[in-house]
Amino acid sequence: MVDTRTKAGRRRRRHNRIRRHIEGTSERPRLVVFRSLKNIYAQLIDDVGGRTLVAAGSDSGELRDMEKLSKTDTAKAVGKLIAERALAAGIKKVSFDRAGYKFHGRVKALAEAAREAGLEF
Repeated sequence: MVDTRTKAGRRRRRHNRIRRHIEGTSERPRLVVFRSLKNIYAQLIDDVGGRTLVAAGSDSGELRDMEKLSKTDTAKAVGKLIAERALAAGIKKVSFDRAGYKFHGRVKALAEAAREAGLEF
């Protein structure tokens, strides 16, 4: 049971509700987003096999060396990076899992950048 008195608990409850309908496979993995106060992370997960196929985050080496960007611009860079890594691994179609966050701001920027870079969802 999830405690709905906290903001994190309410997000976790929304995430559980979303996860009932979304499942990642090796052919169409789940693109899940995690947003912290400073960073944003994205992973492609095969739920059937129980493993992470591709991952990217705003604290990864390629993005850490970049000049100081806004959080939204950083999310766009992470979206582009996850798409590049997915295409290199032979993954073109994914299921987008917003993990209980609103499809707004940084989450939306990451998703749009991933779409522009070639991922289909």
